[in-house]
Amino acid sequence: MQYRVLGRTGERISILGVGGFHLSKPKDEREAVNIVRSALDRGVNFLDNSWDYAEGNSERRMGKALRDGYREKAFLMTKIDGRTAQSATKQLEESLQRLQADHIDLLQFHEVIRMDDADRIFAPGGALEAVLRARAAGKLRYIGFTGHKSPDIHKHMLEVAQQNDFTFDALQMPLNVMDAHYQSFEQIVLPLALQKQMGVVGMKPMGDPFILDSKVVSARECLRYAMSLPVSVTITGIDSMKILEQALDVAENFTPLTPRERADLLQRTAASARDGRFERYKASQHFDSTSVHPEWLG
Repeated sequence: MQYRVLGRTGERISILGVGGFHLSKPKDEREAVNIVRSALDRGVNFLDNSWDYAEGNSERRMGKALRDGYREKAFLMTKIDGRTAQSATKQLEESLQRLQADHIDLLQFHEVIRMDDADRIFAPGGALEAVLRARAAGKLRYIGFTGHKSPDIHKHMLEVAQQNDFTFDALQMPLNVMDAHYQSFEQIVLPLALQKQMGVVGMKPMGDPFILDSKVVSARECLRYAMSLPVSVTITGIDSMKILEQALDVAENFTPLTPRERADLLQRTAASARDGRFERYKASQHFDSTSVHPEWLG
């Protein structure tokens, strides 16, 4: 397995991360446990999850997988939706219980998909206050945020953080071969994150998984493109041992795209990517769980 550094944290993390959402998909939870443990045994150490995935079942399954000494192999990340101190505290405590962990390595504010999310998080009595208290208490180590809607919203979050003399340790965003053509996080947000020495967590390398529906690029090409960017880790959804083996094969044998290979992929995907129809998380509310459940925000 190959490793990179998570920004200025100095943490060494695998270039491949196991996405938590898809762990709720296998009918038999033993398969989900096997996916996590097999990945950890092969050197993957970055685990993604969220308080709201599958009503907590993704975290519960991951918690079972982390028993018997597996927690020590993992760099554990999860996310919370709460924008108030009260809701953030409640969700963090529930995540810790489900994950059967005494601390989270990286806690991220989930679904920063509205311009006012940053203001709510940083407001007096906002979620950041609770997260900072939890960090001081040893319940988490690093703080980040995620979002999939617009690079301008990510940029605004970074600006509000700077106004409050706060720098995130990491941020998560969709980075893939079609993002480069449409409302591009790669072009707008990635350079800002690198300038601030933040750890960059790439997600949706296959558009979860709608980019593959375009039939112009393969899963392996999608992973290799995403991993070739200056990111710390690329998270991909894994719901079977077959998909895990495919992802591991790409990661273990990874070589960065050459300039010519990158240019070829971008040329091949340009027409399909132009209107965002294969990046539904940007162009629709298909992935906006907190729009369906605004009560999660607090």
